[in-house]
Amino acid sequence: MPEGRFVIEQAPIRPSDGAERGVVAEGAVGARAAGRFRLLRYEIRRWRDGIIPDVAEAVESPHRLSDDPDRARRLLDLVPQVPTPVWGRDELRAGEMWNSNSLISLVDGAQPPRRRVDPTPVGGRVPGRRAGIVVARRQQAHAAPARVAASVLNVG
Repeated sequence: MPEGRFVIEQAPIRPSDGAERGVVAEGAVGARAAGRFRLLRYEIRRWRDGIIPDVAEAVESPHRLSDDPDRARRLLDLVPQVPTPVWGRDELRAGEMWNSNSLISLVDGAQPPRRRVDPTPVGGRVPGRRAGIVVARRQQAHAAPARVAASVLNVG
């Protein structure tokens, strides 16, 4: 993107100002009522020139989703609209708990099948991934064809 590189991530809330990290949404961890306490909240970041502190420990990531600036812009515009259910619960009845893997799968669901990234490490598994895929498919099925960029799945 001409404006720079962006990181999209879901992680625990940090004590400093969220604006500097591009925070666009927040949700509770464990239980909705627990979300009253900062320690039990997560944030979704759309962070220009963002830094993922533990990226060196990540398996086979980060992934570049697209080199198309128009597609990237649409995706970045939609990040604030992603759902924020309770982390670690299945509030959306997707068959699996919601977590940061769910967010990435939801974002990846915006890609045409031939461009999707499989974040599963060799010999591993990605808990929560299926939840994002299920929610993405639901959004696609319910998006009115005439609405432009009504849901994350209309990115493609």
